[in-house]
Parts: sequence; C-alpha cells; structure tokens
Amino acid sequence: ANSLTAAWRLYKNLSEEQQRYEKRLILEHPGLARLCQQLLRQARRVTRGDLVFSLHALVSLGVPQNTLLVQTLLRVCQEKLNQLDNRCISVLATTLAGMDKDKNVSALQAGLQLLVEQRISSIRDIFILQNLMKCLGKDTPVFLKKKLEMAVVREIDGLTFPNALRMFLALTAMNYCSLPILNPCSKKIQENIHDVPFRQFILILEACHTLQYRNVKLFSALADYVNSTAYLWDKRQIILFLSACETLGFQPTELLDIFAEKVTEDPDFLNLKNLLIVLRVYSRLNHLPRVQKHQFIETLHSCLNKCLPQISNTELLKAVYSLGILGYLPHRALDELLQKDSKDELALSDDLREQNAMMLHSVKTCMELDSPSFTKAAFVLTESLSSLVSLNLRKAQEVLIELLGDENMFRQNVQLPYRYHIDFEIRMDPDRKKVLPIAATDDHPDSRVQRLAFLFVPVSAFCLGTTHPKGKLAMKQRHLSRLGYNSTVIQNKRFQEMKNEDAIEFLKRKIYSEGAFSFPEETVQDNN
Repeated sequence: ANSLTAAWRLYKNLSEEQQRYEKRLILEHPGLARLCQQLLRQARRVTRGDLVFSLHALVSLGVPQNTLLVQTLLRVCQEKLNQLDNRCISVLATTLAGMDKDKNVSALQAGLQLLVEQRISSIRDIFILQNLMKCLGKDTPVFLKKKLEMAVVREIDGLTFPNALRMFLALTAMNYCSLPILNPCSKKIQENIHDVPFRQFILILEACHTLQYRNVKLFSALADYVNSTAYLWDKRQIILFLSACETLGFQPTELLDIFAEKVTEDPDFLNLKNLLIVLRVYSRLNHLPRVQKHQFIETLHSCLNKCLPQISNTELLKAVYSLGILGYLPHRALDELLQKDSKDELALSDDLREQNAMMLHSVKTCMELDSPSFTKAAFVLTESLSSLVSLNLRKAQEVLIELLGDENMFRQNVQLPYRYHIDFEIRMDPDRKKVLPIAATDDHPDSRVQRLAFLFVPVSAFCLGTTHPKGKLAMKQRHLSRLGYNSTVIQNKRFQEMKNEDAIEFLKRKIYSEGAFSFPEETVQDNN
C-alpha cells in the first residue's frame, strides 16, 4: 500500500506530458505486476487503511477498472464497509467518484450512502463531507442532500479558501444549489481572489451555471480581477472566461471593451473556433465597445471573410446571424449564405432544422429592416391573434383597462410582419398627451399617430443584474422602431410583484412619459 501510494503521489505532481510517459512506464514495470499479485492474494487480510489507499492509488494510476484486482478490492471494501473510519470513507468516496458505474461500484455507492446516513452527525471535517458529496452525486435522495448541507453549514465557520473552491464542485456533483453554503463560499473566494488559478475561474462559473446560482457580486469580482490583470492572460484564456460569463448571461462591460481593443489591434489569433465564440458572446450580450465600435466590427468581418473557405454551413449561418443581431450585415458571407439557402444546402437533421430556420429568418429580416433604403410605412398590417391573454399578462391587461377606461383603447396579443409579436399596443396623438381609440386610428390611418409597443419579458431577457437587453430583445426593439413603434420593455416578474396602485402608476409613467421609450433610433447605414 505504501509503495502504491508513493508512486501515485510522485505521479500526480508531474506535468500532464510527463504523466502520459510515466504512466506507461509504471504500468509496464515488472515490479508493479508482482506488487499487484501480492495484493490480490492478501486483499482480505490487509488493514482497512491499506485497502482503500491501495484501491485509490491503483485507480488513479490508470489500472483498468475491469481487472480482477480492482474488482476484488471493490468487493472486499463492500465486506469491510462498516469497519471503515471517516478518513477511509473519504478516500473511498474520492475513488468511486472517478470510476465508471458497474455492478460493484454501484453496490459500494449504495452501501456508502446508507453508512453516511448513519454517521453524518459525527463527521466534522468539511473536506470529508465534500468527498462524500462528490461520490454520492446527483442521485442522492433529497433528504440526504439536506443532511449533508446541514453538516457543512454546521462547520462553515472553519471554511478555508481551498475548501470554498472545492465546495462549488461538490455541490455541482450533487446538482444541489445550497445558498447557505454557496454564499459563504463566494465571499471567501472574493476575499482571496488573487489566489484563484485561472482554471478555477472557469470551473466556478461553470458550476454556477449548472447550479443556476446567480451571484452578481462574485461574477463582478472575478471579471474585475481578470480585467485588472488582462495583460497577464493569454487571449484564448480571456475568450474562455467571456464565454463562461455569456452562458450565465453576465455582461463584464469593461473586460468586453478591453478585449475588443485587443482584437482590433491584433486579430491574427482569431481562428474560426475563437471567432465564432467572440461573435456569439458579443451578440448575445448585445455589446459593442464604446470606442472603436466600427473598427471592431470591421475586424470581425475581415476575419470571417478569411475563414469562409473552411467554414461549414451551420457555422456560416451562426456567424452571419450574430453580426445581424449587432445590426451589421457582412455582404460576402451573406451572399454565400443566400446561395446555399437557394440550393437548399442549409437543411439539417430534425434537431437543428428549427433553430437554423429561426436564424435564417432573422438574417433575412435584418436584410430588410436594417437596410438604409428601408422607410417606415405609414400603416403596418397587424393582426390580433386572440382577445385572450396568457395568465402571466392578465394583471397587465387589468391595469390597462383601469388606467385607460376601456378595452378598446389598446390592443393585445398583436402579430406584426416579420413574425414579430407585441403583448400590448397603444396609440397616441402626435404630442403624446392623449390615448386614441384603436378603431378610430384603424379607420383613418395617420402617420403622425404615435404607436406604443409594450413587451412584458422574463428576467432572462436582460443581462444579469441589469436592465440591459440581450441581443435578441435588442434586435426586436430595433426592428420595432423601424416599423414605427416606440417600444418599452417591462420585466414581467417585477411587474407581477407590484401592488395594484403601484402597477397603475408605473404604466401611467410609461405611457405618458416621453423618456420611457428611450430605445434610440439608431441607423446602421455606416455598417452597411
């Protein structure tokens, strides 16, 4: 056991390249074969500590799981499970967490779960608790997850920085979002942020995504640190970090600006893979740098043109779609995309067909509405889909009736050209002083009539912790403006939580305040 453990400790401290070479030497060494034969013969006579440490070392060194030796040790562990102390249980849990499921592994995990239920109150070491959480995994019963949570919270005052990092991974393994654990861990990470390795940054963000844990302070602290030390990081590392932020819907504004500057100055590092990530991040987060905006877009356009000979149909569609969201149409790539569409080369398997059709429709909509030659129509053909509104819009409907006095003063569930949909439409006189009946304005169309579009959207339509709309919503607002609508976006969850009188006052301000519809009438003439 000592020999195997020593070999493992030496091995794990090597670089990845050295490990590949040394692993072959270790597994082919005749001494290891003799050692394994001896361990196989004495498996039922070794001490409990030697048993679990030997198993851990063998699995970690890459001895195949289906060998007689590993399977024998797993069965002996089952027989001696009740004799293992907490430290041995921790080592066994760590080993099992890294193994594939088979008959013996599953049986041992089930036995370990029963043992943990009995001993949970006596386990005071956070490190051991973490290992158990990783081993038991997402199939752990909810009651046991809560018991493990209570055991960790009981010892949370002794939380160290390394344990805070590992706890994110342990909770991810259990797929259990525990705020009483995650909040103190986040605080500990923020206090020691200078000691966090880059790889851990990514793992933390990925864990937060898996657990649906949204902590703006934590994300901002990580982004601020990467931003302040951006000169130390490889550009590809920053791309990984930004990609992880985008997955969370978090917009690290300053870092996005700095990275855009780096791209503009030196775009040669942008291969096709990285280019697609950058386009996805900036379009979904609806972000363009405050300075050198056009230079940044032109740089991405130029990089895309260089990649056209090697780009796949789906990648081409995604790239053009991303630029379209940002209000930019790359002519050469767009021409190639339309040629492929005319030849029906964009048709894919069923699971991607709907998504591709949606992106292609958006691209074609951008071609029309974002074109400098497009002019607002005095009258836009619309259709009311139904007089019924969904339950989550019932309150808004009632408030509008109370505020405007009549259902005829607004339209609901309105379908516009280009497949755009608005929840409520209100029409006003040119001075924005008076709401006009819908029927009267339909009978006598007037280009001076102000058309107001209300969009009640989920929190996920905005970047995390802000009222900054994400790419698809921003594109919709831009296109509604081109169609002659003043649009305003309301976070539906927040609106639902308002008292009735507050909701009335809120919508009153939105209707009669000219500044409520602040989406700018931006032109993309320069881009096109």
